[in-house]
Amino acid sequence: MEGLHLTILFLLSLTVVHSISPKCDLPSQGSTLRIYHVSSPCSPFRPKTSLSWEESVLQMQADDKTRLVYLTSLVAGRSFVPIGSGRQIIQSPTYIVKASIGTPAQSLLMALDTSADMALVPCAGCVGCSSSTYDSAKSASFSSLTCGANQCKQVQTSNCPGTTCSLNMTYGGSTLAATLALDNLTLATDSVPGYSFGCIKQVTRGSFPPQGVLGLSRGPLSFISQSKSLYTSTFSYCLPSFKSSNFSGTLRLGQFGQPKVINYTPLLTNPKRPSLYYVNLLGVKVGSTVVNIPASALAFNPNTGGGTIVDSGTVFTRLVNGAYTAVRDEFRRRMGTAGVTSLGGFDTCYTVPVGKQVPTITFMFAGLNMTLPPDNFLIRSSSGATTCLAMSASPAVNVIANMQQQNHRLVFDVAKNRLGVSREICS
Repeated sequence: MEGLHLTILFLLSLTVVHSISPKCDLPSQGSTLRIYHVSSPCSPFRPKTSLSWEESVLQMQADDKTRLVYLTSLVAGRSFVPIGSGRQIIQSPTYIVKASIGTPAQSLLMALDTSADMALVPCAGCVGCSSSTYDSAKSASFSSLTCGANQCKQVQTSNCPGTTCSLNMTYGGSTLAATLALDNLTLATDSVPGYSFGCIKQVTRGSFPPQGVLGLSRGPLSFISQSKSLYTSTFSYCLPSFKSSNFSGTLRLGQFGQPKVINYTPLLTNPKRPSLYYVNLLGVKVGSTVVNIPASALAFNPNTGGGTIVDSGTVFTRLVNGAYTAVRDEFRRRMGTAGVTSLGGFDTCYTVPVGKQVPTITFMFAGLNMTLPPDNFLIRSSSGATTCLAMSASPAVNVIANMQQQNHRLVFDVAKNRLGVSREICS
Protein backbone atom coordinates (compact mmCIF):
# COMPACT_ATOMS: atom_id res chain seq x y z
CA MET A 1 0.00 0.00 0.00
CA GLU A 2 1.37 3.33 -1.00
CA GLY A 3 1.73 5.96 1.68
CA LEU A 4 3.13 9.44 2.13
CA HIS A 5 6.68 10.56 2.45
CA LEU A 6 8.49 10.27 5.76
CA THR A 7 10.00 13.74 5.71
CA ILE A 8 6.74 14.99 7.16
CA LEU A 9 4.92 11.86 8.23
CA PHE A 10 7.39 10.91 11.00
CA LEU A 11 5.40 7.80 11.73
CA LEU A 12 5.45 5.88 8.47
CA SER A 13 8.21 4.47 6.31
CA LEU A 14 6.23 4.27 3.11
CA THR A 15 6.68 5.55 -0.41
CA VAL A 16 5.32 8.78 -1.82
CA VAL A 17 1.82 8.71 -3.23
CA HIS A 18 2.11 9.88 -6.82
CA SER A 19 -1.56 9.76 -7.68
CA ILE A 20 -3.77 12.72 -6.89
CA SER A 21 -6.70 11.98 -4.62
CA PRO A 22 -10.07 12.89 -6.17
CA LYS A 23 -10.81 14.80 -2.95
CA CYS A 24 -8.21 17.38 -3.96
CA ASP A 25 -10.63 19.15 -6.28
CA LEU A 26 -13.46 19.67 -3.81
CA PRO A 27 -14.63 23.31 -4.08
CA SER A 28 -14.48 25.81 -1.23
CA GLN A 29 -17.65 26.17 0.81
CA GLY A 30 -18.48 29.84 1.34
CA SER A 31 -15.50 31.32 3.20
CA THR A 32 -14.08 27.95 4.24
CA LEU A 33 -11.04 26.58 2.41
CA ARG A 34 -9.33 23.24 2.58
CA ILE A 35 -5.85 23.28 4.12
CA TYR A 36 -3.40 20.81 2.61
CA HIS A 37 -0.29 19.44 4.18
CA VAL A 38 2.75 20.25 2.03
CA SER A 39 3.36 16.50 1.62
CA SER A 40 -0.27 15.69 0.90
CA PRO A 41 -1.15 13.73 -2.26
CA CYS A 42 -2.86 17.00 -3.26
CA SER A 43 0.41 18.93 -3.06
CA PRO A 44 2.83 19.22 -6.00
CA PHE A 45 5.52 20.11 -3.45
CA ARG A 46 5.54 16.75 -1.69
CA PRO A 47 9.05 15.27 -1.36
CA LYS A 48 10.15 12.93 -4.11
CA THR A 49 13.04 11.18 -2.35
CA SER A 50 12.54 8.60 0.39
CA LEU A 51 14.39 8.97 3.68
CA SER A 52 14.69 6.62 6.61
CA TRP A 53 12.63 7.48 9.68
CA GLU A 54 15.73 8.67 11.53
CA GLU A 55 16.86 10.80 8.56
CA SER A 56 13.43 12.39 8.25
CA VAL A 57 13.35 13.34 11.94
CA LEU A 58 16.83 14.86 11.75
CA GLN A 59 15.86 16.79 8.60
CA MET A 60 12.77 18.24 10.27
CA GLN A 61 14.77 19.17 13.36
CA ALA A 62 17.28 21.03 11.21
CA ASP A 63 14.49 22.89 9.40
CA ASP A 64 12.82 23.74 12.69
CA LYS A 65 16.10 24.95 14.17
CA THR A 66 16.48 27.49 11.37
CA ARG A 67 12.82 28.46 11.77
CA LEU A 68 13.48 29.06 15.47
CA VAL A 69 16.42 31.35 14.66
CA TYR A 70 14.09 33.27 12.35
CA LEU A 71 11.37 33.58 15.00
CA THR A 72 13.87 34.54 17.71
CA SER A 73 15.07 37.39 15.53
CA LEU A 74 11.48 38.52 14.99
CA VAL A 75 10.62 38.63 18.68
CA ALA A 76 13.77 40.68 19.26
CA GLY A 77 12.56 43.18 16.66
CA ARG A 78 15.39 42.67 14.17
CA SER A 79 14.58 43.15 10.50
CA PHE A 80 17.45 41.02 9.22
CA VAL A 81 18.14 37.64 10.72
CA PRO A 82 21.06 35.20 10.75
CA ILE A 83 21.36 32.94 7.73
CA GLY A 84 21.23 29.20 8.25
CA SER A 85 23.99 26.76 7.35
CA GLY A 86 25.14 26.24 3.79
CA ARG A 87 23.09 23.08 3.27
CA GLN A 88 19.88 23.42 1.29
CA ILE A 89 17.24 23.98 3.94
CA ILE A 90 13.71 24.35 2.69
CA GLN A 91 12.08 26.69 5.18
CA SER A 92 8.66 25.58 4.09
CA PRO A 93 5.72 26.09 6.41
CA THR A 94 3.85 22.84 6.64
CA TYR A 95 0.35 23.75 5.45
CA ILE A 96 -0.85 25.29 2.19
CA VAL A 97 -4.11 26.62 0.72
CA LYS A 98 -5.30 27.23 -2.81
CA ALA A 99 -5.51 30.86 -3.90
CA SER A 100 -5.98 32.87 -7.08
CA ILE A 101 -4.28 36.10 -8.05
CA GLY A 102 -4.66 38.48 -11.00
CA THR A 103 -7.11 39.11 -13.86
CA PRO A 104 -7.70 36.60 -15.32
CA ALA A 105 -7.05 34.61 -12.17
CA GLN A 106 -3.85 32.56 -11.90
CA SER A 107 -4.11 29.66 -9.44
CA LEU A 108 -1.38 29.02 -6.93
CA LEU A 109 -0.79 27.35 -3.59
CA MET A 110 0.36 29.48 -0.67
CA ALA A 111 1.83 28.42 2.66
CA LEU A 112 0.03 29.57 5.79
CA ASP A 113 2.31 31.50 8.12
CA THR A 114 0.87 33.16 11.21
CA SER A 115 4.22 34.87 11.87
CA ALA A 116 4.63 36.47 8.42
CA ASP A 117 3.56 40.08 7.91
CA MET A 118 2.68 39.94 4.21
CA ALA A 119 2.11 37.72 1.19
CA LEU A 120 5.23 36.73 -0.74
CA VAL A 121 4.74 35.35 -4.24
CA PRO A 122 7.46 33.95 -6.58
CA CYS A 123 7.01 35.91 -9.79
CA ALA A 124 7.89 34.95 -13.36
CA GLY A 125 11.59 35.42 -14.06
CA CYS A 126 12.59 35.08 -10.40
CA VAL A 127 16.25 34.13 -10.04
CA GLY A 128 16.73 31.33 -7.51
CA CYS A 129 13.06 30.48 -7.11
CA SER A 130 12.29 26.80 -7.45
CA SER A 131 9.11 27.63 -9.33
CA SER A 132 7.34 30.69 -10.75
CA THR A 133 3.60 30.49 -10.48
CA TYR A 134 2.53 34.09 -11.08
CA ASP A 135 3.14 36.16 -14.22
CA SER A 136 2.27 39.81 -13.62
CA ALA A 137 2.48 40.55 -17.37
CA LYS A 138 -0.61 38.39 -17.88
CA SER A 139 -2.73 40.22 -15.31
CA ALA A 140 -4.76 43.29 -16.29
CA SER A 141 -5.19 44.27 -12.62
CA PHE A 142 -1.49 44.22 -11.65
CA SER A 143 0.37 47.38 -10.70
CA SER A 144 3.65 48.16 -8.97
CA LEU A 145 3.76 50.41 -5.93
CA THR A 146 5.95 53.47 -5.81
CA CYS A 147 8.19 54.63 -2.99
CA GLY A 148 5.61 57.19 -1.94
CA ALA A 149 2.83 54.64 -1.41
CA ASN A 150 1.57 54.19 2.14
CA GLN A 151 2.10 50.43 1.87
CA CYS A 152 5.78 50.97 1.09
CA LYS A 153 6.18 53.00 4.27
CA GLN A 154 4.64 50.14 6.29
CA VAL A 155 7.36 47.66 5.29
CA GLN A 156 10.42 47.86 7.53
CA THR A 157 12.71 46.41 4.89
CA SER A 158 11.68 48.64 1.97
CA ASN A 159 14.17 50.77 0.09
CA CYS A 160 13.96 53.02 -2.93
CA PRO A 161 16.98 53.16 -5.21
CA GLY A 162 14.51 54.10 -7.97
CA THR A 163 10.80 54.86 -8.09
CA THR A 164 9.47 51.33 -7.43
CA CYS A 165 9.14 50.17 -3.82
CA SER A 166 11.78 47.47 -3.39
CA LEU A 167 12.14 44.99 -0.55
CA ASN A 168 15.23 43.25 0.81
CA MET A 169 14.33 40.79 3.53
CA THR A 170 14.96 37.39 5.04
CA TYR A 171 12.56 34.50 5.39
CA GLY A 172 13.81 31.50 7.36
CA GLY A 173 17.17 30.68 5.79
CA SER A 174 16.59 32.69 2.63
CA THR A 175 17.41 36.24 1.54
CA LEU A 176 14.78 37.77 -0.74
CA ALA A 177 14.69 40.68 -3.16
CA ALA A 178 11.19 41.73 -4.19
CA THR A 179 9.05 44.62 -5.31
CA LEU A 180 5.84 45.68 -3.62
CA ALA A 181 2.85 45.33 -5.91
CA LEU A 182 -0.94 45.25 -6.09
CA ASP A 183 -3.31 42.71 -7.63
CA ASN A 184 -6.59 40.98 -6.87
CA LEU A 185 -6.28 38.06 -4.44
CA THR A 186 -9.03 35.47 -4.03
CA LEU A 187 -9.40 32.90 -1.28
CA ALA A 188 -12.52 30.73 -1.20
CA THR A 189 -15.28 32.71 -2.95
CA ASP A 190 -14.29 36.26 -2.00
CA SER A 191 -11.84 38.52 -3.79
CA VAL A 192 -9.74 41.25 -2.17
CA PRO A 193 -9.06 43.85 -4.90
CA GLY A 194 -5.81 45.78 -4.92
CA TYR A 195 -4.07 43.39 -2.52
CA SER A 196 -0.52 44.41 -1.55
CA PHE A 197 2.12 41.68 -1.76
CA GLY A 198 5.80 41.10 -2.33
CA CYS A 199 6.58 40.02 -5.90
CA ILE A 200 9.79 38.02 -5.45
CA LYS A 201 12.54 38.66 -8.01
CA GLN A 202 15.51 36.85 -6.44
CA VAL A 203 16.17 34.28 -3.73
CA THR A 204 19.65 33.54 -2.35
CA ARG A 205 21.23 31.58 0.48
CA GLY A 206 18.59 28.99 0.97
CA SER A 207 15.38 27.82 -0.56
CA PHE A 208 12.23 29.89 -0.24
CA PRO A 209 8.97 27.88 -0.12
CA PRO A 210 8.17 27.21 -3.78
CA GLN A 211 4.48 27.91 -3.22
CA GLY A 212 4.98 31.36 -1.73
CA VAL A 213 3.63 32.53 1.62
CA LEU A 214 0.32 33.94 2.83
CA GLY A 215 1.04 36.10 5.85
CA LEU A 216 -1.64 35.68 8.52
CA SER A 217 -0.06 37.78 11.25
CA ARG A 218 -1.45 40.99 12.75
CA GLY A 219 0.79 43.19 10.58
CA PRO A 220 -0.68 46.03 8.45
CA LEU A 221 -0.06 44.18 5.15
CA SER A 222 -1.18 40.74 6.36
CA PHE A 223 -4.25 39.05 4.93
CA ILE A 224 -6.17 39.71 8.14
CA SER A 225 -5.53 43.44 7.91
CA GLN A 226 -6.14 43.79 4.17
CA SER A 227 -9.39 41.79 4.24
CA LYS A 228 -10.75 43.46 7.38
CA SER A 229 -13.91 44.71 5.64
CA LEU A 230 -14.75 41.17 4.51
CA TYR A 231 -13.76 39.06 7.50
CA THR A 232 -13.68 41.50 10.47
CA SER A 233 -10.11 40.44 11.34
CA THR A 234 -11.15 36.90 12.25
CA PHE A 235 -10.02 33.51 10.96
CA SER A 236 -9.60 29.98 12.26
CA TYR A 237 -7.96 26.78 11.16
CA CYS A 238 -7.95 23.12 12.06
CA LEU A 239 -4.74 21.33 11.12
CA PRO A 240 -5.04 17.62 10.38
CA SER A 241 -2.97 14.92 11.99
CA PHE A 242 0.28 14.03 10.25
CA LYS A 243 -1.06 10.47 10.14
CA SER A 244 -4.10 11.48 8.10
CA SER A 245 -4.21 9.91 4.64
CA ASN A 246 -5.72 13.07 3.17
CA PHE A 247 -3.69 15.67 5.09
CA SER A 248 -6.56 18.09 4.70
CA GLY A 249 -8.03 20.42 7.30
CA THR A 250 -9.87 23.72 6.95
CA LEU A 251 -9.19 27.46 7.02
CA ARG A 252 -12.33 29.44 7.92
CA LEU A 253 -12.43 33.17 7.19
CA GLY A 254 -14.63 35.61 9.09
CA GLN A 255 -16.86 35.27 12.15
CA PHE A 256 -19.54 33.18 10.44
CA GLY A 257 -19.27 29.46 11.14
CA GLN A 258 -16.81 29.72 14.01
CA PRO A 259 -17.45 27.49 17.07
CA LYS A 260 -20.23 28.72 19.33
CA VAL A 261 -18.80 27.01 22.40
CA ILE A 262 -15.08 27.70 22.75
CA ASN A 263 -12.76 29.07 25.40
CA TYR A 264 -10.56 32.08 24.68
CA THR A 265 -7.28 33.42 25.99
CA PRO A 266 -6.17 37.05 25.50
CA LEU A 267 -3.67 37.93 22.79
CA LEU A 268 -0.70 39.94 24.08
CA THR A 269 1.29 42.51 22.13
CA ASN A 270 5.06 42.77 21.86
CA PRO A 271 5.72 46.40 20.86
CA LYS A 272 8.89 45.32 19.02
CA ARG A 273 6.91 42.88 16.87
CA PRO A 274 3.18 43.55 17.38
CA SER A 275 2.20 41.27 14.51
CA LEU A 276 3.10 38.03 16.34
CA TYR A 277 0.48 36.06 18.26
CA TYR A 278 1.62 36.13 21.87
CA VAL A 279 -0.43 34.38 24.56
CA ASN A 280 -0.08 34.04 28.32
CA LEU A 281 1.14 30.49 29.06
CA LEU A 282 0.61 30.08 32.82
CA GLY A 283 1.87 26.54 33.25
CA VAL A 284 2.11 22.99 31.93
CA LYS A 285 0.60 19.81 33.33
CA VAL A 286 1.99 16.34 32.68
CA GLY A 287 -0.82 13.97 33.50
CA SER A 288 -2.45 15.45 36.61
CA THR A 289 0.77 17.08 37.85
CA VAL A 290 1.32 20.81 37.42
CA VAL A 291 5.01 21.03 36.60
CA ASN A 292 7.16 23.31 38.74
CA ILE A 293 8.38 25.82 36.14
CA PRO A 294 10.26 29.03 37.03
CA ALA A 295 7.94 31.99 36.49
CA SER A 296 10.61 33.75 34.44
CA ALA A 297 10.54 30.94 31.85
CA LEU A 298 6.91 31.66 30.97
CA ALA A 299 6.67 35.38 31.66
CA PHE A 300 5.78 37.76 28.86
CA ASN A 301 8.56 40.35 28.54
CA PRO A 302 7.84 43.13 26.00
CA ASN A 303 11.40 44.44 26.42
CA THR A 304 13.14 41.23 25.35
CA GLY A 305 10.34 39.56 23.37
CA GLY A 306 10.25 36.68 25.83
CA GLY A 307 7.00 34.79 26.36
CA THR A 308 4.94 32.38 24.27
CA ILE A 309 3.84 32.63 20.64
CA VAL A 310 1.50 30.44 18.59
CA ASP A 311 3.05 29.66 15.19
CA SER A 312 1.73 27.67 12.24
CA GLY A 313 5.12 27.24 10.53
CA THR A 314 7.11 25.52 13.30
CA VAL A 315 6.57 21.75 13.55
CA PHE A 316 7.77 20.92 17.08
CA THR A 317 6.93 22.93 20.20
CA ARG A 318 9.87 24.66 21.86
CA LEU A 319 10.01 25.70 25.51
CA VAL A 320 12.76 27.84 27.02
CA ASN A 321 15.34 25.84 28.94
CA GLY A 322 13.87 26.12 32.43
CA ALA A 323 10.39 25.19 31.24
CA TYR A 324 11.47 22.40 28.90
CA THR A 325 13.72 20.70 31.44
CA ALA A 326 10.96 20.69 34.06
CA VAL A 327 8.35 19.27 31.62
CA ARG A 328 10.77 16.69 30.24
CA ASP A 329 11.83 15.47 33.68
CA GLU A 330 8.23 15.04 34.84
CA PHE A 331 7.40 13.21 31.59
CA ARG A 332 10.35 10.86 32.14
CA ARG A 333 9.25 10.24 35.72
CA ARG A 334 5.75 9.30 34.56
CA MET A 335 7.22 6.93 31.97
CA GLY A 336 8.84 4.84 34.72
CA THR A 337 12.05 2.85 34.39
CA ALA A 338 12.20 2.67 30.58
CA GLY A 339 15.67 3.58 29.35
CA VAL A 340 16.01 6.99 27.68
CA THR A 341 17.95 7.59 24.46
CA SER A 342 18.27 10.59 22.13
CA LEU A 343 17.75 11.32 18.45
CA GLY A 344 19.22 14.59 17.18
CA GLY A 345 17.62 17.41 19.15
CA PHE A 346 15.16 15.07 20.90
CA ASP A 347 16.64 13.94 24.20
CA THR A 348 13.74 11.82 25.44
CA CYS A 349 13.33 8.76 23.22
CA TYR A 350 12.45 5.18 24.07
CA THR A 351 13.37 1.99 22.21
CA VAL A 352 10.83 -0.17 24.05
CA PRO A 353 7.07 -0.18 23.43
CA VAL A 354 5.22 2.57 25.27
CA GLY A 355 1.49 2.70 25.82
CA LYS A 356 -0.63 3.02 28.92
CA GLN A 357 2.04 4.82 30.91
CA VAL A 358 2.09 7.76 28.46
CA PRO A 359 0.49 10.78 30.22
CA THR A 360 -1.36 13.63 28.60
CA ILE A 361 0.30 17.05 28.38
CA THR A 362 -1.76 20.17 29.04
CA PHE A 363 -0.82 23.76 28.19
CA MET A 364 -2.50 26.03 30.74
CA PHE A 365 -3.31 29.45 29.26
CA ALA A 366 -5.16 32.33 30.87
CA GLY A 367 -8.80 31.34 30.34
CA LEU A 368 -8.33 27.89 28.81
CA ASN A 369 -6.49 24.59 29.02
CA MET A 370 -5.28 22.78 25.89
CA THR A 371 -4.90 19.06 26.65
CA LEU A 372 -2.89 17.07 24.15
CA PRO A 373 -3.31 13.35 23.46
CA PRO A 374 -0.11 11.34 22.78
CA ASP A 375 -0.36 11.73 18.99
CA ASN A 376 0.18 15.47 19.46
CA PHE A 377 3.52 15.14 21.22
CA LEU A 378 4.97 11.70 20.40
CA ILE A 379 6.59 10.61 17.15
CA ARG A 380 7.00 6.89 16.52
CA SER A 381 8.93 4.91 13.96
CA SER A 382 6.86 2.74 11.65
CA SER A 383 8.01 -0.40 13.44
CA GLY A 384 7.24 1.09 16.83
CA ALA A 385 10.83 0.48 17.90
CA THR A 386 11.54 4.15 18.68
CA THR A 387 9.27 6.76 20.27
CA CYS A 388 10.36 10.34 21.03
CA LEU A 389 8.90 13.25 22.96
CA ALA A 390 8.50 15.75 20.10
CA MET A 391 9.49 18.87 22.02
CA SER A 392 12.80 20.51 22.74
CA ALA A 393 14.47 23.53 24.30
CA SER A 394 14.48 27.09 23.02
CA PRO A 395 16.97 29.84 23.89
CA ALA A 396 14.56 32.76 24.11
CA VAL A 397 10.89 32.20 23.33
CA ASN A 398 8.25 29.48 23.80
CA VAL A 399 6.64 28.35 20.54
CA ILE A 400 3.38 26.36 20.41
CA ALA A 401 3.94 24.58 17.09
CA ASN A 402 1.73 22.91 14.51
CA MET A 403 2.17 19.29 15.62
CA GLN A 404 0.77 20.26 19.00
CA GLN A 405 -2.05 22.22 17.33
CA GLN A 406 -3.26 19.39 15.09
CA ASN A 407 -6.89 18.32 15.48
CA HIS A 408 -7.76 21.53 17.33
CA ARG A 409 -9.72 24.52 16.03
CA LEU A 410 -7.74 27.71 16.68
CA VAL A 411 -9.76 30.90 16.30
CA PHE A 412 -7.72 34.08 15.84
CA ASP A 413 -10.15 36.86 16.77
CA VAL A 414 -7.89 39.86 16.20
CA ALA A 415 -10.77 42.34 16.46
CA LYS A 416 -11.32 41.30 20.08
CA ASN A 417 -7.64 40.50 20.77
CA ARG A 418 -8.20 36.88 21.72
CA LEU A 419 -7.34 33.32 20.66
CA GLY A 420 -9.84 30.49 20.97
CA VAL A 421 -8.96 26.80 21.16
CA SER A 422 -11.26 23.78 21.05
CA ARG A 423 -10.74 20.12 20.25
CA GLU A 424 -11.89 19.23 16.72
CA ILE A 425 -11.03 16.11 14.73
CA CYS A 426 -10.36 17.34 11.20
CA SER A 427 -8.10 14.60 9.86
